Amino acid sequence: MGQLTLAAAGGAILTLPMAHARAQEAVAVPAPATPETAPATAPEAMADTPGEEPAADTTPVAPALQYDVRVNAPGDLDELLEKNLDLERFRGNPRMDREQLQRLVRDAPEQVKNLVATAGFYTPVVTVNVDTAGSRPVVTVDVDPGQPVTIDKVELELRGFDPTPPLAASEPYDTEGLKRSWGLKTGAIFRQSEWESAKRALLREVVQTRYPRAQLVDTQAVVDPETHKVSLLVILSSGPELRFGELRIEGLKRYDPAIIRNLNKISPGEYYSESALQLYQARLQDTGYFASVEVSADMSSILGEQIEAGQAVQEGESVETAQASRGPAPQLPLVVRVTENKQQNVSAGIGFSTNTGNRAQLNYDNLNVWGTRFKSAITMETKKQAAHTNFYFPTTERGYNDSIGASFERSDISNEITAVSTIAAKRNWGGTNLERSLTFEFLSEDKTVVGLEQTRSKSLPLTYAITKRSLDSLLFPTKGYVINAQVGGALLPVLTDERFVRVSGKGVYYKPLGEKGELIVRGEMGALGSKEKKGVPAVYLFRAGGDQSVRGYAYQELGVKEGDATVGGRYLATASAEYQYWFKPKWAIAAFYDAGNSADSVKDALELKSGYGLGGRYKSPVGPINVDVAYGHAVHAYRLHFSLGFTF
Repeated sequence: MGQLTLAAAGGAILTLPMAHARAQEAVAVPAPATPETAPATAPEAMADTPGEEPAADTTPVAPALQYDVRVNAPGDLDELLEKNLDLERFRGNPRMDREQLQRLVRDAPEQVKNLVATAGFYTPVVTVNVDTAGSRPVVTVDVDPGQPVTIDKVELELRGFDPTPPLAASEPYDTEGLKRSWGLKTGAIFRQSEWESAKRALLREVVQTRYPRAQLVDTQAVVDPETHKVSLLVILSSGPELRFGELRIEGLKRYDPAIIRNLNKISPGEYYSESALQLYQARLQDTGYFASVEVSADMSSILGEQIEAGQAVQEGESVETAQASRGPAPQLPLVVRVTENKQQNVSAGIGFSTNTGNRAQLNYDNLNVWGTRFKSAITMETKKQAAHTNFYFPTTERGYNDSIGASFERSDISNEITAVSTIAAKRNWGGTNLERSLTFEFLSEDKTVVGLEQTRSKSLPLTYAITKRSLDSLLFPTKGYVINAQVGGALLPVLTDERFVRVSGKGVYYKPLGEKGELIVRGEMGALGSKEKKGVPAVYLFRAGGDQSVRGYAYQELGVKEGDATVGGRYLATASAEYQYWFKPKWAIAAFYDAGNSADSVKDALELKSGYGLGGRYKSPVGPINVDVAYGHAVHAYRLHFSLGFTF
């Protein structure tokens, strides 16, 4: 029995037994093209010849023929055909007449077969009828797709993945894991789009690692319409194993090269990795020193090796033999190209928060003050006013980010007025997934509680913090968690009025529920130990309430009552559960229940005040916008909450 071999999209080969390649309604012989590349069968008369001016014609033009199309096909096939059939595409064309319609009707069965083949149906029965009894013709397309073709055998041949001989001690590539990642499994319906996607995904997984020159040598899909089975063959050649070389910097003018070098975690001799390049680029972009950053490996350094290998293949050597005979490829220089940001920048903004009211802010940044990055800001809010100045040193070779700064902040929250001056030194290290910091600061605080006398205190605390993140997205998380823990205090009787120890922890957990639902659970706990509460800075005490705490209550409304004011307590406990339903890609509704309290005893702190309500969510370019209406059970009142993103 002979076979018919046809070229498929993406370089694949489709082989059909010739005995089954019957015409008309029984068998679809042509190779399945994707709907986007399915050949159009529009009559030639519908398109002008390019470059020709139409001749003047005074003959009256007959009105275009109007007709209707009805497609009867099971499952999603009707939508596939309605979107791609020429009968549908050319409805309303001003040149349509009965002759053109007849041509479209004649071509429709073959076009239907090509289209349904992309969905895995190779033996459809297609019937096209035209009813001209009414005021306008009605074309009915009936499709019985038949039995779908399923995958019977998958053969993945991986060539050249053995370590280059001089590097035989290298860690072997996980070819078995690569095979397990193959997307099309035996027994699944064979669809052209999934076949193309699976090949692209396989190649992409390899070229992002130590084999960036990998290529698909051959791919075939052999279909037997009689048994409705397909056999797949994919041959992938790894190409040379490549490693990174020395760092090369381009475009740097004003700033110290150490800014770039110290953020580089890629050592010469390490395997090529696209993810390592992307991570390095992200680190450089986050510094703020550069308007644009491009991190790449210089592939031109192996151009000579590639030319020699190509000549050897032309002379009869296999690709793998040609590569192995030349030994390991040279290391790829790591190239960083940057465009520097302007040194100074002034910006201003206005806003509103349901926590602290109206806001106006003025910022001044200078990227090169005594070799540091200088950032300052003045913020004026209804309930808070603050001024900050900070100097950020370039990242050290060991990955430390050091800064020093000073700030002044005045707040009027729940009839407690505080004015705090701070001088601080801070060290950050780690990455996005695991971040740590150590902060040493001196605080001088003036506090006035309405109805009570003013007090003044000073403190010299040291605080260690650690944050663990495991999220699918930092901007719009839908799965994973974030945990933060802090421990610190002022333990020495130096510039400290009241010694104390403080511990706190908080976390948020995201879990998808179905295709459109999402559950968000968060909680926070804290405790402070000291002989007296008086003398401990208010910023180290605990309060609850507000957008990111317990909704239904004012910002930091939940705490300890002193006179006519609410002040911070020694203990804190809050919890929240929220369900979001995304009825559109960017829009969701939410239902939530929050509870929490702060007090000077554990028992009182666990007498939780609850709030619950409904809200809306919108995915904006800068993060999720949240609008909530919450009912505070303890205060018997509704409150509107508005926030952007999530604070952690």
